[in-house]
Amino acid sequence: MSTAKLLKLGVFAVLGLLLAGCSSAPTHFYTLVPPSTVTPTSKSPYLIEVLPVTIPAQVDQPQMVVRQGDDQVQLVEAEQWIAPLGNEIREAFADRLGDELGTHDVYGMPHAKKAPLYRVRLHVQRFDSALSHYAQINATWSVQGEKGPAINCVSQVRQSVGAGYSALVQGHQQAIAALADQVAGVVRQMASGATANCPAE
Repeated sequence: MSTAKLLKLGVFAVLGLLLAGCSSAPTHFYTLVPPSTVTPTSKSPYLIEVLPVTIPAQVDQPQMVVRQGDDQVQLVEAEQWIAPLGNEIREAFADRLGDELGTHDVYGMPHAKKAPLYRVRLHVQRFDSALSHYAQINATWSVQGEKGPAINCVSQVRQSVGAGYSALVQGHQQAIAALADQVAGVVRQMASGATANCPAE
């Protein structure tokens, strides 16, 4: 066999090994929606409607976007969200908010017109993931009742996280829960007829 043919066979063998290695690398999928642990004991006399959440274009990717220092990020191909990130945030946020208020989200669903409705808008301005360091969410949000002006607020939530991607996801779950708890406080104020105030920074 000629030297040229041997070289070609060698190249093909190396390519085959590389492709086999790439195809065997598993992809892990994550969700921001934690298992439900709340069993409602009473129902609120009002409903909530959580509108679609907007997120920065930089993190609107199937892959996790992880910070590398101050000015670099990495798309981690093997670590991905199970659904579009904006949807994941909205579902986790709406679930927590509904649990806190003893009600449920009726976005996209018919609902009784007699029940007061509180419409919530959430705009995520930053969704930072620093592996083994922190998960941070900066957001503006508003609550609109059926009467009176909307309440517009700003929140920044940072959670320290342990090592690994699962810990990073759990940090974001905790940050979303903390954000939903802040919004729930404003909804309660509005529902009680009291003057609603944004949470203290």
